[in-house]
Amino acid sequence: MTKAMQNRLRSTRRRLAIFGAGGHGRELAWLAELVGWKRSDLCFVVDKPAYRVKHVNGLAVCLLDDAIALGEEAGYVVALGDALARERSVILCERAGLTPVSLIHPGIELSPSVNIGQGSVICAGTILTTNIHIGRHVHINIGCTISHDAEVAEFATLSPGVHIAGHVSVGRRAFIGIGAVIINGSENERLVIGDDAVIAAGACVTCSVEAGAMVAGVPAVSKR
Repeated sequence: MTKAMQNRLRSTRRRLAIFGAGGHGRELAWLAELVGWKRSDLCFVVDKPAYRVKHVNGLAVCLLDDAIALGEEAGYVVALGDALARERSVILCERAGLTPVSLIHPGIELSPSVNIGQGSVICAGTILTTNIHIGRHVHINIGCTISHDAEVAEFATLSPGVHIAGHVSVGRRAFIGIGAVIINGSENERLVIGDDAVIAAGACVTCSVEAGAMVAGVPAVSKR
């Protein structure tokens, strides 16, 4: 999804429901305003009464059951860092009839050959070069870089300051911690971060990581 496509989708939705009213939710509400949503059209959504308060940063908080009434008029974005929780929340939002919306900071740099899936979030300071695919509901936090011919599968999370070189594939629900660096693969042999893998903050990944593995250090080695 290009920034132009994002703008067209936003224009067809009257409200934006931000699933999750914690710190990440507050950040995404701010980002939503930066990309053109009116504050009066934003609300937080939670799925359990225990999480509900009246307002967060001046925005209303409602239960998902109440948001169902918004129906096709509303878009949604999930503001949860945990990939499994994000995936479950997407299912709940789509059952409620809400439509996924991407939030892409207007100041990022990206080429026309970058493809971004629905519901993804790309924050300030990010640079995406050429021939990159970003899956659905991916979160790319502030100050990240992704180089040519990289792939980031759905529900993956890039924390602030992550740098991914060329010919790298990041798996579904993978988590990459703050300041981690992933060196490049090659056209003939991609460097692969497996599904559900965890890359610790500050790690330097120099080879492929198995699905479900956790690696840390410089160079990164398995921790479990």
